[in-house]
Amino acid sequence: MSKDKKKESNPKKELSEWQKRNQEYLKKKAEEEAALAEEKEKQARMGKNSKSLEESKRSSSDSDQNETVPDEESSEKEEKSQKDDPRVKEEKKKKEKPEKPAKPKIAPVHIWRAVSILVPSVLALLLSVYLLTPLSTIKNIDVKGNSNTQADDIKQASGIQDSDYTLALLLDKETYAERIKSNHWIESANIDYQFPTNFTIEVKEFDIVGYYVSGEEYYPILSSGAVESTPVNRLNLPETYLTVTFNDEQQVKELITGLSTISEDIKSQIQKIELAPSKATADLLKITMLDTDEVLVPLSELSKKLPYYSKIKPQLTEPSVVDMEAGAYSYTIADKLIEEAEEKAKQEAKEAEKKKQEEEKKKQEEQGNQSQTSQQSQSR
Repeated sequence: MSKDKKKESNPKKELSEWQKRNQEYLKKKAEEEAALAEEKEKQARMGKNSKSLEESKRSSSDSDQNETVPDEESSEKEEKSQKDDPRVKEEKKKKEKPEKPAKPKIAPVHIWRAVSILVPSVLALLLSVYLLTPLSTIKNIDVKGNSNTQADDIKQASGIQDSDYTLALLLDKETYAERIKSNHWIESANIDYQFPTNFTIEVKEFDIVGYYVSGEEYYPILSSGAVESTPVNRLNLPETYLTVTFNDEQQVKELITGLSTISEDIKSQIQKIELAPSKATADLLKITMLDTDEVLVPLSELSKKLPYYSKIKPQLTEPSVVDMEAGAYSYTIADKLIEEAEEKAKQEAKEAEKKKQEEEKKKQEEQGNQSQTSQQSQSR
């Protein structure tokens, strides 16, 4: 009896037909409302106008009208459930809120115009601030390639001042490098820049071709033809070197120009060059070689005639003189010494004869003066 009573007291609740249809309707309605909310969100993102929203509402209302409502009770329950549904409340709030208008996009052309004005302005401002600070004049300058000149002399020749802007030196390096060539030792100069404030002056000096000898002093002769005004210490002289006994600026330049065309083999054999003018040739040079050979050649024809010495030299069996004043022929130093001795003897004989004649003439003049004074005394 107790079991039957329990079964009777807990009967299973079965839904009626209209309740089942109402539940299906509410489920379908919720799905449609969710789909509608998603569609509205998409339309809001894409910036669609309010008309599209109204159309979607109308379409949803039409679909609601097409639905079959079971009865009045189910419709009332449906309205209540819709009011209580949080999705519907949220949808109503969205409808009540006004849509914010989308911000207009800036055209790229306006952006580029602004950039083209702002960037140069900012750079000009930074440059002005930089030039007003002490940083704008900081320069670290090194000198390379100099052996006969001082680094300070090269910097002074460049004209670079401590107060000069670093930027000015960077932009006008060629002008400063050209100024360095005003130093007679410098053949070429170049200025290199290393970030941020480091500069390197690289120079190439003229070679020393020989030395002008004056007494005990030796003055370098450069490959440019210039003669250094400051003598060098004899201890600093190289093992072998060429000496020149004249320092006329034009003649020295002409000599250096002529030697520049001569082979190194011949130049390395030259020990001394001096002027030895003759009656026919005022610019005749006497070139003494390391092996005591002597070459007579006009300065104006040095580059033309001196190269023949390399062909004549193998034919010489003893120290000789190669005379290129007119043509080219050679004779030994011994013959030259004999000839010089003969000329010297002749010269001495001429001088003795001349002296004898002068003495005789003087005696005659004295005798004449004595006779004249005696006559004057007798007449008195």
